[in-house]
Amino acid sequence: MGESVAGRVFSVLDAFEGAPDTLRLTDIARRTGLPLPTALRMVRELVAWGGLERATDGSYRLGTRIRALGAAAPCPRGLLDAALPALRALTARTGGHADVAVPADGTALCLVTGERLPLHATAAGKILLAHGHGPPATAVRHTLYAVRHTPYTLTAPGTLGAQLTRIRETGLAEGHQEYRLGELSLAAPVSRAGLMVAAVTVTTRTGTPRLRLAPAVREAAAAIGRALDAPPRATARA
Repeated sequence: MGESVAGRVFSVLDAFEGAPDTLRLTDIARRTGLPLPTALRMVRELVAWGGLERATDGSYRLGTRIRALGAAAPCPRGLLDAALPALRALTARTGGHADVAVPADGTALCLVTGERLPLHATAAGKILLAHGHGPPATAVRHTLYAVRHTPYTLTAPGTLGAQLTRIRETGLAEGHQEYRLGELSLAAPVSRAGLMVAAVTVTTRTGTPRLRLAPAVREAAAAIGRALDAPPRATARA
């Protein structure tokens, strides 16, 4: 029996895992193994539903409906609600883009933007990786950690492993043009009841003073942790 229609649809969505921001129809067909006419039919159905969006150049990206469904999941939704005040303060303080990321299928899922970041090439991803969310750095040659996104991406197992050790010791991770050129990102772990559950991160342009970013990121992580640990407010009676 051939693959179900639902299975084909899911395979199209899976094609965006670890992919660039957008994919052309031929890329989707290649990644899924579907014939081009079948891939086109699945893509059109997903566009109509809102799961995919067509860019101006004719390529496709994940749609807002997918991101909304992900953000509506109970754990990320509660985390994002608790994090938003600290993220707004972090953005205002640094002038960068603040987000909170959780582990998701070998990536760091940003709850504000819905973007998936590689674990080895971003500050948020390194925080998660340093705390055991992903294969160990010693397996780098056999995993996606070997992917070089820019000339500055760390792929050597020993170098990456040493950096993860420092991250565990200092509670701070940095990504300097390792995922995108011109970007500097810092991240710190967010804990709930003493357990690391997420990473708060801020991304700015290179050249931004690290000494100005580090305290802001640490304070945001602490604020989110306090919000998560705070007892729920009692509902007022009528």
